[in-house]
Amino acid sequence: MAAMLPELYANQVEKTYPNGTLALESVKLGIQPGEFVSLLGPSGCGKSTLLKLFAGLEQPSAGHIRRAEGRKLAMVFQEATLMPWARVTDNARLPLDLAKLDRAEADERVARALKLVGLEKFGAAYPRELSGGMQMRVSIARALATNPDLLLMDEPFGALDEFTRNKLDTDLRNLWAERGLTVLFVTHSIYEAVYLSSRVIVMAARPGRVIADVAIDGPDLRDDAFRVSPAFMRHCAELSSLLTQANTEHERNAA
Repeated sequence: MAAMLPELYANQVEKTYPNGTLALESVKLGIQPGEFVSLLGPSGCGKSTLLKLFAGLEQPSAGHIRRAEGRKLAMVFQEATLMPWARVTDNARLPLDLAKLDRAEADERVARALKLVGLEKFGAAYPRELSGGMQMRVSIARALATNPDLLLMDEPFGALDEFTRNKLDTDLRNLWAERGLTVLFVTHSIYEAVYLSSRVIVMAARPGRVIADVAIDGPDLRDDAFRVSPAFMRHCAELSSLLTQANTEHERNAA
């Protein structure tokens, strides 16, 4: 049987900005269809840069980025980036309107996406009438309405309170399990990475590079019980140790 080709693949990728900053060095990474993979690391380690390279928003300075052909991609950013003058349904339908999709089909997709994120009763609301967590749900619904195979997410819950963040993490993880999406998720939270992921890619800074690829043991459908399980605690300790070691080595080399 032929090996399954990665959904996303980075081969010896480097990214240097015009000011000379080496953001990424020799990154090699493959992500298989249906995986939930988190990029974990401190600020400045190149997590968001790597995500933008996979999305095609930036180009590598060296090496190669490859996405599987014929697979649709959607991206969710750190901010909800909603149009304040538009209702929830209009915000979620925006990419379909830009693609000139038939209005009836677009409305059907939006209704389905809003139901998936638990906002089916808020279609007529304006962003100002929603909490921060609900606004991020609209942003996710907007991405889901495009029927993506691959979802790239750049710290979408980073500005939310812990309770809301935990709830959205559970909803996202269960949505991934139900829809069979491939997800690449950026976070600086060890707990969030372990809870969400089937694999965690640990990155270190200056220059940004991959230092570990950790498989996470856990059920497909997760809840609060997983957050206090021995497997969860073990993985959190492992990732914390890896990040501490990388930071210690960086400080030693900089001295």
